[in-house]
Amino acid sequence: MTSAMPTASAGGPIRVGLDIGGTKTDAVAIAGDDIIGRIRRASGHGDEAVIANVVDSVRELQAEAGFDLADVRSVGVGIPGLVDAAKGRVLHAVNLGVETLDLAALSGARLGVPVAVENDVKAAALGAAAIRGANTGTSMAYLNLGTGVAAGIVTGGVLWRGARGTAGEVGHISVDPAGRLCTCGQRGCVETLCGGGALARAWGRPGALPVRDIFDAADQGDTEALLLRADLSRGAAAAVRILVLSADVETVVIGGGLTALGERLGDGIRTALIADAAGSPFLRSLRLDERIEMLPSGSPAAALGAALVGSHVPEQEIAVHG
Repeated sequence: MTSAMPTASAGGPIRVGLDIGGTKTDAVAIAGDDIIGRIRRASGHGDEAVIANVVDSVRELQAEAGFDLADVRSVGVGIPGLVDAAKGRVLHAVNLGVETLDLAALSGARLGVPVAVENDVKAAALGAAAIRGANTGTSMAYLNLGTGVAAGIVTGGVLWRGARGTAGEVGHISVDPAGRLCTCGQRGCVETLCGGGALARAWGRPGALPVRDIFDAADQGDTEALLLRADLSRGAAAAVRILVLSADVETVVIGGGLTALGERLGDGIRTALIADAAGSPFLRSLRLDERIEMLPSGSPAAALGAALVGSHVPEQEIAVHG
């Protein structure tokens, strides 16, 4: 982390960040540039459970790291769904059973600490930039490959939201009008190719980790698995091209649940980028395969980014995550 990112001074007040997912929550406490505590716990379902999760996560971190609530300057929450960041309101977080929830006000009142709320992928983009030590002269995109596909863009240490908060929504750009039907109603969206949910539906076989099963079956020569693995690589490659060509970011950092596949994922994306550029001197000149980085699986980027979000009051707009 660098001075370009909004952090507490070394040895100063503590900031807490929570990455609330559909099933689990990752929470960190930071002081200065240091993560002084980290916990993981189950996420609740429904308004009251989500509020309680924020409060209980902070209290568990207190016990883990041994700090007082009076030392906490802010709490930031990264959460899926539609987020009105200015009002701290969560809208349509379906996986959490939330329709409309004034999360910042309600959890902040219980804690007695200012709470800020941000879209989970955009928070993760800030965290990834901090981990990389991105300075004011750099730009990067964070591409989240998980159940769905979305991205956040950071330039000079600042999150770029766009006019209506949709900057980085590459998952719902159609790259194959004759492709699979997407949950958004279009066909052939990037997400239908490299989203974990879409791949699991296309695979259609039981298993706890369907995308890993696809890769394993492809290694054994399964024809269907080979096609789906190729879809994932070309879909992610398309997302990288879109991010670089539209925002001209220097680096695309790839994170999300699918990074558990490690270099099997990264190598496939790089190979697809090289293949796509083979017939295009223009694409070859961009060296896209050299501009991607893989975020290590289990990285605290999303929770760290949420802690950074909590350190400032965002401008009013609604951020979308597909």
